[in-house]
Amino acid sequence: MEYFCYIIYSERLDKYYVGHTEDLNTRLKQHNLGISTFTSKADDWILVYSEAFSSREDARSREFEIKKKKSRKYIEWLIAAK
Repeated sequence: MEYFCYIIYSERLDKYYVGHTEDLNTRLKQHNLGISTFTSKADDWILVYSEAFSSREDARSREFEIKKKKSRKYIEWLIAAK
């Protein structure tokens, strides 16, 4: 089974959200339906970046690595380098 670290973007909020999941399509739908607290403030989230991993732990570690940088510039660099 594959797991993913992903970044979504809301133009309305001009914000990025970093997460991990095993089903990108379902998770994106959940974000746009307001199921997640942070992303419930908008319904225009789009997937802008993802990385695949063979384990949930690897995907989670990558998520935390990206979040730890606390850098919008780093996120935008990742997206541009894809």
